[in-house]
Amino acid sequence: MADSEQPGAAFGNLWADAVGPGGGGDRDRCDCFDQFRRQQPRNVRFHAERQDTSAAGWHHLLALIEEAAADGREVFRPLTELSPDERRQIVTLPPTIAKLVAVKHLVLYGSNLVRIPPEIGAMTALEEFSPYTSRRLHWFPYELTRCEKLRRSTVSTRSVYGNYKQRPSFPRLRPGPDAADRPDLGDLDPAVWGATAVRTCSVCDQPISEGGPHQVWISLRVATDVLPLLVNACSPACVEALPSAAEGYVPTSHTGGLSVH
Repeated sequence: MADSEQPGAAFGNLWADAVGPGGGGDRDRCDCFDQFRRQQPRNVRFHAERQDTSAAGWHHLLALIEEAAADGREVFRPLTELSPDERRQIVTLPPTIAKLVAVKHLVLYGSNLVRIPPEIGAMTALEEFSPYTSRRLHWFPYELTRCEKLRRSTVSTRSVYGNYKQRPSFPRLRPGPDAADRPDLGDLDPAVWGATAVRTCSVCDQPISEGGPHQVWISLRVATDVLPLLVNACSPACVEALPSAAEGYVPTSHTGGLSVH
């Protein structure tokens, strides 16, 4: 569902059960681009925050995921169980979300997230995805397309790269590394790569070798919304295998930068 929210707009109680203790005052400010007015495109970068895996909120979230996996629940609202301080500590989700194979609706309303891990693609029962008002969440992993049952989404589309209203730029992606510039795929700079680790191909799910990752952007309709998806491919062949982009957006995969929005 496209986001029509304006600053100061008043809404009903649609998301009352998605907000945890303390309301929504537990997010860091994001000024990557103006999310409400169209301006000249400017250079943008990925959020650089790394997840503090020693934080109380992280450990609480890990426990909540284990509980949800064990009881086979179909609706998962983890942030409602966290305190305001704990919610602010969460900038990504753990890879263990891959265990949530029974979850049909994932609610991340008003999160402080800056990225979603590719393991979301293992949530094969997912039918509805609601990260609404997660204003620092500007892109999604291509692996989200593996959730073949996903039919409904509620995303703050004004907050995503290349959205049809503001057309903000995409971060410029690095070319595939050469022999002299091979990163440690288990310890990447998230400000450069969008993640701290890349292990498998977004397209074929095979391990990324020393020749990768080959990163590209593509805008595709996922459930209700057109989303900017980051692809970490193992080879140029997997990049070539990507589908055509959504109508009205950049028609092919691309590497971002000021010339593309």
